[in-house]
Amino acid sequence: MKKTFEIKGIDLTSLYGVGDKNISFLEKKLPITVNVRGNSIFCQGLKKDIVHFDLVLSQMIDSIKKGNNLTTKDINQLIAMNEKLDSKSESVENVIFYGKKGPVFPRTDGQKKLVKAFFKNDIIISVGPAGTGKTFLAVAYALSLLEKHEIEKIIFCRPAVEAGENLGFLPGDLKDKIDPYLAPLYDALHELLPKNKIQNFLDRGIIEIIPLAYMRGRTINRSAMILDEAQNASSIQMKMFLTRLGIESRAIITGDESQIDLPKKSNSGLVDVLKILKNINDIGIVKLNKQDIARHHLVKHIIDAYSKSRK
Repeated sequence: MKKTFEIKGIDLTSLYGVGDKNISFLEKKLPITVNVRGNSIFCQGLKKDIVHFDLVLSQMIDSIKKGNNLTTKDINQLIAMNEKLDSKSESVENVIFYGKKGPVFPRTDGQKKLVKAFFKNDIIISVGPAGTGKTFLAVAYALSLLEKHEIEKIIFCRPAVEAGENLGFLPGDLKDKIDPYLAPLYDALHELLPKNKIQNFLDRGIIEIIPLAYMRGRTINRSAMILDEAQNASSIQMKMFLTRLGIESRAIITGDESQIDLPKKSNSGLVDVLKILKNINDIGIVKLNKQDIARHHLVKHIIDAYSKSRK
């Protein structure tokens, strides 16, 4: 089978790579013959391999249009993903971000709903059990906005509430004292970006990772604001966070109603906000469940067992 692909609307060097290295890499990985002339790509091979090439090429073009920079590692990830898919309709339609370990994309129906909500709303509230990808997808989405220059800054924050144990006196400066609370946000960043790039962003103030209390009094313009572990924010703190939203900014709130660590007499801001804002347009509320858990297969069973024990 032979097929010609005409490439339009993107920078050819970004797609082909320097010295056509991206196309050469595809030719080596797939059992096809590829020739490039200007904006035309000529392919020859078995039908199934041409279809595979078409899928990968489409996703490469889509990624470049979103402002991403492709590497051969990214292309290899796309090839591997599409080998597991039966048809184009099932292919990865929306790669959110190309991280250091490859493309980030929604893997479950719930995660797909969450990603759609990201692109549709300026405020998104994502609720679900541990392991459903709430924080990871939020961080990936924020980084994609930064890469496409739709925002200038990302602010990650969490309530500084201890999960059952007392951390006691922590030595060091302010950063040393609060970092234990913010570790999950650093973990997500390190999954997506090289260490030197993260440090560069932190040093330049392009990324801020702070306790929720440090948001008070600020107006955040042209930024992505992410509030993680929102179930441990008070109602007052939740209102404070949401009203920081400035011009061309987006806010993402993630949390798990089953893991509230606040004192018994305190109301969770997450529980309250789900009731108060449920009927406001342009605020997306997405509820994930145990079917969306993407961690070790036993995590799903552990969460299910604990849920049953409380009944």
